[in-house]
Amino acid sequence: MIEQELERLLHDAKHNSKLKQLLLSTKSTENPVEDFCTLCQQNGYNITIGELFAVGQTSNDAKLRSVNGGGVNGIDGWDDAYEQFFLTLEWT
Repeated sequence: MIEQELERLLHDAKHNSKLKQLLLSTKSTENPVEDFCTLCQQNGYNITIGELFAVGQTSNDAKLRSVNGGGVNGIDGWDDAYEQFFLTLEWT
């Protein structure tokens, strides 16, 4: 599952400064999400663009369902697994 791959990638990047810098460098490219996924796949992490976007949406949808009708609008940023990954990576 992609959540496990993102966790594994984050763990490895925390302990490998070269990998961390390579990941961070993809944010400033012309196609950052595509380049991020390509870099991940080249390094043995099964992370694709479609799954990356879907996991964030799925997570956000589950959070909204869990409030029994009390939260009808998504919270900005909750559905963006890509941005959440980089926020965590940059703070480590």
